[in-house]
Amino acid sequence: MSSFVIRPAEFPRDKPAALAFIDGLQEWEYRFEKNRRLDSTVAADHFATLEKDFAAKPHAVYLAEAPDGTALGWAVVLEQEDNIFVVEPERRFVYIAELYLVEAARGAGAGRALIAACEDWARSRGVKVLRIGVLSGNARAHGVYRAAGFADYAVELRKYL
Repeated sequence: MSSFVIRPAEFPRDKPAALAFIDGLQEWEYRFEKNRRLDSTVAADHFATLEKDFAAKPHAVYLAEAPDGTALGWAVVLEQEDNIFVVEPERRFVYIAELYLVEAARGAGAGRALIAACEDWARSRGVKVLRIGVLSGNARAHGVYRAAGFADYAVELRKYL
């Protein structure tokens, strides 16, 4: 897969692709984290949550698309406000809430292009900080994000009781 375009998502037209990407990410992350839902309604449930975020926060959604129109992946970016204990110039940030590519599109630059689209959107809003999360077991994504200029910011720990 060497050819793609990045474009703004258009809903409702692109909703089936978004739902497929949510399911795909759930299946991918399940390899690292067994708490991921794999049931038939997880995509619709999560998309409904995203729609609430879209109604409440500045956001953008980008699709990576093959020349024939096949959707290859997506990125969802949301403007956020951090806690009051963060210095004011860094309190406002943009969070890449979703980033997923189908297996065939990985390694061809579409992920980097989606991240670049998110960076451009953040810059256009005057935001200076961009964040993304990664599961600790997802070494490949962690490497991609670091190569894109991200540095580790926080480590969240968990203990089952």
